[in-house]
Amino acid sequence: MRNLCTSAISLLILLALMGLSVACSHRTGDDAVAKDIQNKLAADAETKDAQVNVAVKEGKVTLSGQVSTPSAQQKVEQIAREEPGIAGVDDQTTIAPQAVTPAPAAPPPPLEKAKSHPLVVPAGTVLTVRTGQALSSKSSQTGQAFVATLAQPVSVKGRSALTAGSTVSGTVVTAKAKGKVKGEGQLDLSLTSISVGGHTYKIQTSVLSSTVKGKGKRTAATSGGGAAGGALIGGIAGGGKGAAIGAGVGAAAGFIGGALTGNKQIEIPAESALSFTLAQPLTLPPPAN
Repeated sequence: MRNLCTSAISLLILLALMGLSVACSHRTGDDAVAKDIQNKLAADAETKDAQVNVAVKEGKVTLSGQVSTPSAQQKVEQIAREEPGIAGVDDQTTIAPQAVTPAPAAPPPPLEKAKSHPLVVPAGTVLTVRTGQALSSKSSQTGQAFVATLAQPVSVKGRSALTAGSTVSGTVVTAKAKGKVKGEGQLDLSLTSISVGGHTYKIQTSVLSSTVKGKGKRTAATSGGGAAGGALIGGIAGGGKGAAIGAGVGAAAGFIGGALTGNKQIEIPAESALSFTLAQPLTLPPPAN
């Protein structure tokens, strides 16, 4: 009986030692598998930066931690599953949230330049010019061009449109000398263009008409948009060189001529001031800012 008890105790001790040996063997093998997988993860270009923990128990691999991309997560699991002798893989890794890079701020929209509108000098505007040469019903020819300068500036809604001194061109519409016995003398003028800012613009004005008949009787009128009755101010006796500015009557423009006596003709000395009325509006480009 005593021998039987001793044999049973010895058997139990042997079994315990064998179990312990097997457990130690499993633990050693699991550690080796885990270390091998960890080394392979560190050597792979896609998974070397992954923060993955590898645990192995009785051949079953458990993966935990974070990886940067879904493809890196798949590669970690693939490496673990390809390890020889494992019983399975439990992939508990997660994908790390990506740092959101703020989108660059959109540049502010460009400031729209204020749209400039052309300047329109309306019909009816009076242009006072100073003649550059003498004109006469006797010596001037129909169709003859003459040059003048703008004597007074013109503004539109408070903005300068035409500056004094601008070059103006005109034409002799009619020039007819007065006969000694009968027949009237006539001198009709109009403006045709004006130069502004290096550009020349065509213009259309009323016709200033002056006639003389009998013994020095003179009449003056405007046509082509102006009312009759242009006034003569400061007559220039004998065709002298003094300057006189025409006076407008309503929409009319004054016409200046020399004093007329006997058989004298209509004379307009150089530097005389004449006023014309625009018959059509004049459109100018927007002024430079």
